[in-house]
Amino acid sequence: MEFKQLLEKRNELVEKINQLFSKCDEGNRAFNEEEKASYEAMSKEIKDIDETVRMFDASKTLADGKKIPASSKAQADFEKESRAFASYVRKGKIVETREAVNMTTGDNGAIIPATIAAKIIETVENICPIFNMTTKYNVKGTITFPVYDESEDKVQCAYATEFTALDSHTGKFTSVVLGGYLVGALTKISKSLINNAQFDVVSYVISKVSLAIARFLEKECLLGTGSSACQGVLVGATQKVTAAAATAITADEIIDMQLKVPQQYQDGATWIVNVDTLGALRKLKDKEGDYLLTKDLTQGFGFLLLGKPVYLSDNMPKIKANAKPIVYGDFSGLYSNLRPGIEMQMLNEKYADEHAIGVLTWFEVDTKVIETQKVAVLEMAAG
Repeated sequence: MEFKQLLEKRNELVEKINQLFSKCDEGNRAFNEEEKASYEAMSKEIKDIDETVRMFDASKTLADGKKIPASSKAQADFEKESRAFASYVRKGKIVETREAVNMTTGDNGAIIPATIAAKIIETVENICPIFNMTTKYNVKGTITFPVYDESEDKVQCAYATEFTALDSHTGKFTSVVLGGYLVGALTKISKSLINNAQFDVVSYVISKVSLAIARFLEKECLLGTGSSACQGVLVGATQKVTAAAATAITADEIIDMQLKVPQQYQDGATWIVNVDTLGALRKLKDKEGDYLLTKDLTQGFGFLLLGKPVYLSDNMPKIKANAKPIVYGDFSGLYSNLRPGIEMQMLNEKYADEHAIGVLTWFEVDTKVIETQKVAVLEMAAG
């Protein structure tokens, strides 16, 4: 199923909403009844399109047999494509086969079979919880999201005097585009393993490639600059608490961070910190003398902070001047689009002197913080 026309329709609706607000803003007036009805209808249609995309992605997960036992036909397809893929890895080229498999030559290499690509994505999500917590899309093209901005013109309520006009203030919609940046992931595999006919080369390659992609995505989801690249949550988050010191954190600052996220987003909220920051957090106590951080082996990495799970990432900055060592919130506010069509290229000669081959994987991905109200960061004071 292709979503090109559906996404084009969505982008048209977003543009119409922007024009609607611009018209009211220029006339310094509120919506009339007709405009209200038009806005509500277009907003509903956008939500319906987003829900359709989400449901389609969920249906692919079921169809690929990730959560339920695969049908005999699906299992047969996976085995066929695995054999073809194993042959490609070992020989470095697509070998003619009597079995129909979905593997063709692309611009950067060979497009790997859909079942293998799905397994790589599934493995990435399993070993990269931060990426897995994002609101995920897997579509071609770009997706445009309308984002409401009240930073300049906020809705105001005030006492009124008869025969005196009220000032009209409305927020503005801006557009945020989720596209795709080309990324190459390089891993090396021993030829001794590949040449062993008894060795499960497909599972090994999936594991190695998934690990390389997961490491990249975790870093970008947190630290991506957003300048000709993915935008990470530390860059895109607009809600922040500034620490009083450059190298120390207080219990009150942690509490203030949690309160930055509205109550309706607290259920799925988590903390992400560096292991050194975790050490500092373990020493913090509230005014009653109780530690803020408690052990809970059923959550995250075994700790709860103010009742919410804590995840560790080596990509998070350490506590130092101007750094952002802690991020908190519901990370579904970070949207990601991992476009379909993963490609793979075997580098048979480049690492010959190491008795290894290179596996170069190409994919397109983008991330951006769309729902900024869902996340908050702690920024240390200047040194």
